[in-house]
Amino acid sequence: MTKMSSKGQVVIPTDMRGDIREGDKIVIIKNNHQIIMKKATNLDKNLAEDLVFAKRTEEALKRYEKGEFKQMESKDFLKELAKW
Repeated sequence: MTKMSSKGQVVIPTDMRGDIREGDKIVIIKNNHQIIMKKATNLDKNLAEDLVFAKRTEEALKRYEKGEFKQMESKDFLKELAKW
């Protein structure tokens, strides 16, 4: 068992660190009521791509919530898309 500090830091108990060393990058994934930690060097390519996609999606959602998107009919969207 461990706890979070006032600075948001969490100590990983020694017997759970395995091959994690000081300075290693750790990916933290929040999934509902779970927090998953994984050493970044152990990521496979698909997970790394999924994380990039998830970050871009989250950023797009924030822009949408700020009203930075415009709405249009699907046929108009397809016309715009064809210009790309």
